[in-house]
Amino acid sequence: MTLSLSAKNIVKRYGGVIALSDGNLEINSGEVVALIGANGSGKSTMSKVINGVVVLDGGQLTLDGSPVHFASPQAAKNMGISTVFQELSLIPQMTVADNIWLTREPLGLMGMVSRKAVRAKTDELLALFAGTFKTDLHPDVVVSELPPDEKQIVEILKAVSFNPRLLILDEATASLDNRQVQRLFDLVGVWKEEGKAIVFISHRMEEIFRVADRYSVLRNGKTVGAGHIKDITENDLIKLMIDKDSVFNYSRAGVNISEKPVCLEVRDIYSTNLHGVSFDVREGELVGIGGLQGQGQRNLLHSLYGDISFTGTVTFNQKPVHFKHPRQAMKSGFALVPGDRAGEGLLYIRPILENFQLPSWGRYGFPLKIGNAKKDAEQMGTRLNLVMASLLDPVSSLSGGNAQKVVIGKWLMRQPSVLLLDDPTKGVDVGTKAEFYALLTKLCDEGKTILFYSSDDEELVGLCDRVMVMHDGKLQTELVGEALTKENLISASLGVAHGGAP
Repeated sequence: MTLSLSAKNIVKRYGGVIALSDGNLEINSGEVVALIGANGSGKSTMSKVINGVVVLDGGQLTLDGSPVHFASPQAAKNMGISTVFQELSLIPQMTVADNIWLTREPLGLMGMVSRKAVRAKTDELLALFAGTFKTDLHPDVVVSELPPDEKQIVEILKAVSFNPRLLILDEATASLDNRQVQRLFDLVGVWKEEGKAIVFISHRMEEIFRVADRYSVLRNGKTVGAGHIKDITENDLIKLMIDKDSVFNYSRAGVNISEKPVCLEVRDIYSTNLHGVSFDVREGELVGIGGLQGQGQRNLLHSLYGDISFTGTVTFNQKPVHFKHPRQAMKSGFALVPGDRAGEGLLYIRPILENFQLPSWGRYGFPLKIGNAKKDAEQMGTRLNLVMASLLDPVSSLSGGNAQKVVIGKWLMRQPSVLLLDDPTKGVDVGTKAEFYALLTKLCDEGKTILFYSSDDEELVGLCDRVMVMHDGKLQTELVGEALTKENLISASLGVAHGGAP
């Protein structure tokens, strides 16, 4: 079960883009190594080299003291290396059990697949996260019917089912709520005692300091620092990552919007998981939506966008609106930016240009004025500091943070009046977050109205004018001014009033 893996001086190129120029990583049994870096720094590429998804162009991989070359993910799995991917590898139309055991189904008599054994083994895996599910998650549920957090758990269990010696967790906590993250970390502790080695990739500093034994920092394709996590501070890690001040110093505190007119009025909204939600939002206001995941935040945004049917009244700029389809919302100046960029935001195999223009091709006439479309996309890429080789490259060539910029940019090209943001910085590094926060401030200064759901409490407290906290499909409380603290936000998320009273 013991393992010793060394990646030295790793080089990987994608055409003219150098993803890794001098990547290094050491990992041994019974420890957690945090692989840290901004989006585009080379983290995912390093993990893909280790798990055989991509072939290195230079450097050396050594496993248990011997040089190795993984020509495929299966070759890496055969040597005990398994990965929880940042972008889910599940097949939506298949069941939980079939996703986990695909091509490895237990066989019974006559060499036939034993459905009984498949379900039993799946139940054993699901038991690892027992008590953290919001739905009746069982082996025969179709994956497409699951919420994002439970899809992520299935992805984790799929990797664990190989009983690996080395487990790579690439943003595995991004979609999980606090209980699920704690359960995963409890399991990590057990796996360490069993002698497993774990590479942990996350942009959440608090998680890194909770679970990691050592760290390795990548910046612009090079390893720029490594050591024991107890010997470094959060700020020093961030400086290694981005060579600039911490994004967490950013704040909209002091912005006064009380004299701006109310532009959005929502009254008694009832829909799936919503139970009578009412609020007002002013022009140029950045309003956060907080609470534990799955409390109706996503349903609220999608209801306002015409994606989920609802009852109640919505008034926009003093005119009643009730969008029955996102197309109606778009025409009225609404835009929804999803956090699930792979499932809802992008066509990964298509060029960056096409993705930028997905909602906007109609404005370029027929025959299509492709030159104008390309010019507008280039301007948006410049505005968002998009790091790319060419607009004609597929979105899959971009880092996670740059791909999310395309998701945001394609809607900004329509110049919306109201932005509905559904956890848009999930899995995005601190440098890209800082750029995103500055962009939101500028948009608010221009009079845009923003409803911003985030699973990051610090983000909500530091950025928003006020935060509406949801609990069980209702607005539990509103936090503003001195009351807008992380402590109060967490208390309200758990259904507890300020000061600890229920």
